[in-house]
Amino acid sequence: MLNLAARHIATVAVALFAVTGIAQAATPAVGQPAPAFKLKDQDGKVHDLADYKGKWVALYFYPKDDTPGCTTQACGFRDNIFAFNKEGAVIVGISVDDVASHKEFAEKHGLPFALLADSDKAVAKRYGVLKTYMGVMEMPRRDTFLIDPDGRIAKHYESVDPDGHSKVVLEDIKALKAARATG
Repeated sequence: MLNLAARHIATVAVALFAVTGIAQAATPAVGQPAPAFKLKDQDGKVHDLADYKGKWVALYFYPKDDTPGCTTQACGFRDNIFAFNKEGAVIVGISVDDVASHKEFAEKHGLPFALLADSDKAVAKRYGVLKTYMGVMEMPRRDTFLIDPDGRIAKHYESVDPDGHSKVVLEDIKALKAARATG
C-alpha cells in the first residue's frame, strides 16, 4: 500500500513539474560560479563566458525575439548601453531562438550587444531557467544573472518586469561595485 502511495505521489509530482514548467536544473546561487557557455551571437561569432573575465556581465534570458515584452527589455538595455559601458559592464541576451532570428531582431531594434542563440536549450537548462509553456513549448523564463568580474553570480533576478529592468540592474552594479571598493 505504501509503495502504491509513493508511486502516486511521484506521478503527481512529475505531472506538476511538466505542467508548471519548473526549470529542469537547479538555478546557480548567488556566490557560485556562473555556468560556462559557448554560444553564437547574431553575427555568428562565438562568445565564451570566459571572454568576459574581469567585467561585470548582465546576462539576461528572455523567451522570444521580437515579442512585446522581450522588445521592451532589449530596448531598455540598448537605451542604457553607455551607462553600462561606463561601469565596465557588458550586456548579453540569451534565448532559444536561432542566429538568424537574433540577427533580424538586433537589426530591427538597433541592439548593440550580443544576443546568443541557445538553440539546443543547454545553457538555459544549466542556469535553471528553462520553462515549458502550454505543455509543449520550451523557452527560458525572463531571468537575469548579474555576474561579477570573478565569474560568480552576484545577483539573480527572477521573472523580471521588462519595463525598467535595465535601470535596476545598472543601479545594482553601481552598488555592488561600491561595496567591493569599501571591502
